[in-house]
Amino acid sequence: MQDRPASALLPPALRPWLGPTALLAALVVVALGILYAGHEQPGRVDSWLNSPTADSVRPPWRGVALAIDFLGEPAGSVLVVAVVVAGCLLLRRPRHAVLVVTGACLSVGLATLLKHVVGRTIHGDGNLSFPSGHTTFLTALALATALLATARLRPGTAAALSLVLGAALVAGATMGWAQVALGAHYPTDALGGWCTALAVVPATARLVDKVADDARWNRR
Repeated sequence: MQDRPASALLPPALRPWLGPTALLAALVVVALGILYAGHEQPGRVDSWLNSPTADSVRPPWRGVALAIDFLGEPAGSVLVVAVVVAGCLLLRRPRHAVLVVTGACLSVGLATLLKHVVGRTIHGDGNLSFPSGHTTFLTALALATALLATARLRPGTAAALSLVLGAALVAGATMGWAQVALGAHYPTDALGGWCTALAVVPATARLVDKVADDARWNRR
C-alpha cells in the first residue's frame, strides 16, 4: 500500500479539488450545450468577445494561430501525443503514458459526440462547432502532462493544484484563441472544449488508477 500514492495518476491530496472541478466543468458543458443547441449564430457573449464569422488575426499572428491549430489536427495531435508518450516511457511512467492516450481520446471522442448532439454550427450547416475539439485535445494533453510533472516533482497540494489547473488554463486559452482568431469556433465553443477536458481527464485518471491498482494487487 505504501507505493500507491506515489504512483497514482491522481494523488489523494488532489482528489477533493479536481473531483468537484470536473463536476463543475461537466455542468458548464451541459448548460452551454442546452443554451446553444441548434444555433447557427454567435451568442451575445460570443459577439462581445470576437467576430467569429471572419478571420480576426493578421500576419504575423495568423501564422502563430495556424501553427497552434496544427497541434489539434490529426497529424499534429498524433505527433505531439507520440512525443509526450515517449517522454512518459523514458521517465518510466507507463501509467501516465496510458493517461495521455486514453485521456485525449476519450475527451475528443466526447467532444465529437457532443457536436452531433448539440448541433450548433458555424459558417454553414456542415460545420458543427460546440464544443471545440482542438481546445478539448490540447487541454486534455496539458492536464495529463501536468499530472506527470506533479508525480515527478511532488510539490505541496497548493502548488500541485496550481500547476495542473494552470497548465489546463494556458493550453485551453492558447488553442481557444487560435480557433476563434481563425474563425473556426465561437468563444463559447472554446470554453466548452476546455470544460470537456476538465471533466473527462480527472475521471479517466481515477479509472486508470483503479484498473492498474487492481491488476497489480491481483498479481500478488
